[in-house]
Amino acid sequence: MLKTGRTLGALAGVMLAIAFESAPASAGGTCSELQLQCENGRTYPLCPIAVSDVGEVVTGHLVTAPRRGIHVRLVPMGQGYRYIGRGVWFDGVREDGLLYFGNNQPIACKVYHG
Repeated sequence: MLKTGRTLGALAGVMLAIAFESAPASAGGTCSELQLQCENGRTYPLCPIAVSDVGEVVTGHLVTAPRRGIHVRLVPMGQGYRYIGRGVWFDGVREDGLLYFGNNQPIACKVYHG
């Protein structure tokens, strides 16, 4: 079991646990009910790879284009949560977050379930 204390907000933890109970990761397709809907008009599904005993997504696959994605992992934070991968990271508190691609300006996103 991964011990992260109170690193995830209660709502975010519940959303992640519910979203990934029945959404196994699969290669090459949309595999998650959890999505980042961003102000750039794009939707980025987050597919779980590993989930802790308490329902926190430890690692996942952020789908950035059809059949393309980036492996991301949870980094414990004092408030909210952060998923990082090669050239990308997502900082969030509950359903609000910012998606960063490299050194570009952040893209505001909402986390949606279903």
